[in-house]
Amino acid sequence: MAADRLRVFTWHVHGSYLQYLARAPHDFLLPVTPARTPPYHGRGRSDWPANLIEVPARGVDRLDIDCVLFQTEHNWTHDQWELLSDEQRAGPRVFLEHDPPREVPTDTRHHVDDPNVLLVHVTPFNELMWDNGGTPTRVIDHGVPVTDRALWTGELDRGLVVVNNLGARGRRLGLDVWESVRREVPLDLVGIGSEQLGGLGEVPHAELPAFAARYRFLFNPIRYTSLGLAVLEAMAVGLPVVALATTEYATAIENGVSGYVDTRVDTLVKRMHALLSDRDEARRLGEGARRRAEERFGIERFARDWDLALRDAVALAGTGGEVATTRST
Repeated sequence: MAADRLRVFTWHVHGSYLQYLARAPHDFLLPVTPARTPPYHGRGRSDWPANLIEVPARGVDRLDIDCVLFQTEHNWTHDQWELLSDEQRAGPRVFLEHDPPREVPTDTRHHVDDPNVLLVHVTPFNELMWDNGGTPTRVIDHGVPVTDRALWTGELDRGLVVVNNLGARGRRLGLDVWESVRREVPLDLVGIGSEQLGGLGEVPHAELPAFAARYRFLFNPIRYTSLGLAVLEAMAVGLPVVALATTEYATAIENGVSGYVDTRVDTLVKRMHALLSDRDEARRLGEGARRRAEERFGIERFARDWDLALRDAVALAGTGGEVATTRST
């Protein structure tokens, strides 16, 4: 029923995630300023889902909002005090944490410490590493569409690396790993700023599945970050993934089933050479990667999980009860 649709106020933080979030059956209000600087740049593209609705940042405090969805520490510590009314700040609230703790991986207290806020983590690893204090948590695994619009062909005897701003983000995202491995394995790097490292530049998100489908495998050099959507989108196309066995990659990729993970870079190099030599094996692993994407990271499950989380936050805020802690399956 239309009356059941929630009006969720949030910011444009991660464009790909935001488009997938819009699969949930609710309306998402995005604040915009005249300058349209992040995170006040609204929809991003005119062909984005219609339930991503731009609203002027000035006047948000007068809007009818059912829930506020925070996505960054700045949203929590600054933006809400500049935009929201007292009533909106006291209403149903969800904080979406996209990343693991940066400064100290095991002993960092999350900046949200409020029993009336639902803290959603995008991976079980992130939930494990943050000190969540007294804030109720829930894990909602990423969701990606698994369709037949682009399927692995693997005719290129090369691997693909998809990382934005790798040169500027350094060791955490595996700059040194990329530099080392590229000397031994034919690899192409794409993403924002990749030209500075000899890469091919940015590939538009809508074109990336078909672009990636020609490569034999995806290599992920990242040491420490959240589970990248680019990796899951490649799995959905049918690319086997070779990655460091760190963060959630240790559980997202199954050795010998959907790709290979290891903490020894030399072992990963051997795996990549084997995939370059055996296209049939790459195809088999890619089929496993595609099944994994559909079974664990399917977009329908993702939309259901977010629908439930938002409704729970609204219902329980109204009753003064506690938000249930659950994990997506």
